[in-house]
Amino acid sequence: MTEFKNLLVELDGEVAIVKINRERAMNALNRETVEELQSFFSYYWSDEKVKCVIVTGSGEKAFVAGADITELADLDVRTGNETSARGLYLMKTIQNFPKPVIAAVNGFALGGGCELAMACDFRFASEKAKFGQPEVNLGIIPGYGGTQRLPRLVGRGKAMQLIMTGDIIDAAEAHRIGLADEVFPHDDLMAKALETAKKICTKAPIAVSLAKESINRGLDGTLTAGCDLEKANFAQCCGTGDKNEGMEAFLEKRPANFSGH
Repeated sequence: MTEFKNLLVELDGEVAIVKINRERAMNALNRETVEELQSFFSYYWSDEKVKCVIVTGSGEKAFVAGADITELADLDVRTGNETSARGLYLMKTIQNFPKPVIAAVNGFALGGGCELAMACDFRFASEKAKFGQPEVNLGIIPGYGGTQRLPRLVGRGKAMQLIMTGDIIDAAEAHRIGLADEVFPHDDLMAKALETAKKICTKAPIAVSLAKESINRGLDGTLTAGCDLEKANFAQCCGTGDKNEGMEAFLEKRPANFSGH
């Protein structure tokens, strides 16, 4: 993997930690950073050594404070379409990434930053975190999936309110409405995210991946279609060596040693 200009990547065992590293710009998502994140997730898509990813921001103030306004200011209809498509493709890549992705929201998660957090599988927040989709203040709307993922997380009415007012909410309110899944003291955030990631790494990788797929694809369709997908993925698990290892370990009262096959 090539070196990144705007990302810091650290491996902690089977966990890859990717940190958006544009602290002077509040870690804003410019085009280059979006493309680098796309490259990061593409690189680790099939890397069996990495079983979980944590996304966070550099510094003490921001997870990602939005898209880069200096770039947004120059957009027209054509380039606006291209910019939205680029961001949406990244968010879809993260959503469909075959391993769990945890957002460790350490500060402002606004606009594209909130959308990045929502594309992750769940969101751990520092008590100092702030969330919002304030695009209407700039004469635009969310373009990286915010109008679609936010109502799926917090409900139609609350999403309408947040997007139409551009209000920014704190971590406690984000947790109350279901936007943040856990809130921790600021200094404990990364340790808690890493603890959860490492716990997931001890589970059967194929089962974890198929559970993620079943939930995400199931929510996009009907209950019947979702249950059919679950049935197919359950059956697929039953044909794996990890299923045999898990069952044997349980019966033998020992920890399972999953191979991912």
